[in-house]
Amino acid sequence: MRSVLYVLTTLAVIGLAFWAYRENYATQASLSQTDKLHRDIRNAHARLAVLRAEWAYLNRPDRLLDLADINFNRLGLLPFRSEQFGQVGEIGLPVPKPLDISNGVDVSGNLDNQEQQP
Repeated sequence: MRSVLYVLTTLAVIGLAFWAYRENYATQASLSQTDKLHRDIRNAHARLAVLRAEWAYLNRPDRLLDLADINFNRLGLLPFRSEQFGQVGEIGLPVPKPLDISNGVDVSGNLDNQEQQP
């Protein structure tokens, strides 16, 4: 009887060792994939920072003014003036329609004397 118990215990230890071995490699693969994702995110942030810097460089006001002057005949762009902007009071806002309450409900009664139903 003891020999059967020893064999079963040995098989259980071998089975648990095999399970731990597989879990170890699965964990290492997950950690490797996580590290790759973190690298990709860092690279994307770096590319985004470069793109933002390029965008800011290309949208310098003096550069845009020079481009507008060069392409005035084709585009007809002029600088903004304060007279071009309107006041808030000049905006025509839509007038709300009145609510149609034609089928009213008559509600009357005393709540204190009513019995509550279970």
